[in-house]
Amino acid sequence: MAKGDTANIPKPQPVPETEDETIAVRKNTRTFDYVWRSGLAGGLAGCAAKTVVAPLDRVKILFQASNPQFAKYTGSWVGVATAMRDIHRQDGILGLYRGHSATLLRIFPYAGIKFLAYEQVRSLVIRRREHETPIRRLVSGAAAGVCSVFFTYPLEVIRVRLAFETKHGHSSFRDICRRIYNEYPVAASSGTHATTSSSPTVSVVARPAGGLSNFYRGFAPTLLGMLPYAGISFLTHDTMGDILRNPLLAQWTILPETRKLPHKPGKPAPLRSWAELLSGGIAGLVSQTFSYPLEVVRRRMQVGGAVGDGHRLRIAETAGLIFRERGIRGFFVGLTIGYAKVAPMVAVSFYTYERGKLWLGI
Repeated sequence: MAKGDTANIPKPQPVPETEDETIAVRKNTRTFDYVWRSGLAGGLAGCAAKTVVAPLDRVKILFQASNPQFAKYTGSWVGVATAMRDIHRQDGILGLYRGHSATLLRIFPYAGIKFLAYEQVRSLVIRRREHETPIRRLVSGAAAGVCSVFFTYPLEVIRVRLAFETKHGHSSFRDICRRIYNEYPVAASSGTHATTSSSPTVSVVARPAGGLSNFYRGFAPTLLGMLPYAGISFLTHDTMGDILRNPLLAQWTILPETRKLPHKPGKPAPLRSWAELLSGGIAGLVSQTFSYPLEVVRRRMQVGGAVGDGHRLRIAETAGLIFRERGIRGFFVGLTIGYAKVAPMVAVSFYTYERGKLWLGI
């Protein structure tokens, strides 16, 4: 950086102090223009992040769900590399992106809703500078995560099932949807049969759980896991942003005005690329640590119709099964992949979102 460039570096902007400024900023986030732009920026951020880590994501799913073909590779980076090599040898480079189209189909609305919801909830919960507390940031992030997963969870189940398949003659997206819809608990196959005198061979099999409910398999642990994951992710990112915007670091961390990008009143000053990626990467590592055990439980529940005897397990039953199989370590299978995956994924996600907001003028 040239010596004279420091004069062009903007100072961190404070959250508006006056009531009029606060009301103006809150009203701006309610406008349709702000909503669609923030939703678009969030959707693009999610797609960019998932594309970067798609190969690792598929291997992690195979490990978490105890796919018989890849269970022997779990527990080491050599196993990760070997699993990726086997997938590439069997299905080519596209095999590493198996289910990625479904991922993008899900992640665009998921990330868009998550970031949009965070902006909206944050504007309600954090109305003034004195309200900028860790607990309010945590609540805002958790609420945004729950909102996004509620609307997009069925696509997540489809994505996991597509990624879980390893046999030749892969099913199409439509075939997977039909298969998931038609899966029923084992108990239903031996359900009560009703007969009539006019047609004694006709029977009615009770199907108490199936159909559309299959697309929400593992939904409960997802919600439980999303609370700490999204909440801590946004909290850590915003906290790291505060640290990096400290006046002592600002000359190295704040994006120079030479970018000619307008700075919005009431918004934190934009960070340089490395600083934004750093804050997002740390946010991903911290949030992953707290939420990973529930993520393992969720994966096992999601593929319940594809492995085992088809019996649908609840959260406690699934957790008990994992513990009996591998003990406490079973809840952290694939965590090393998770760390390697989540740090760049969350970093790219926050970076793309923040830059997207600047490009879109919000």
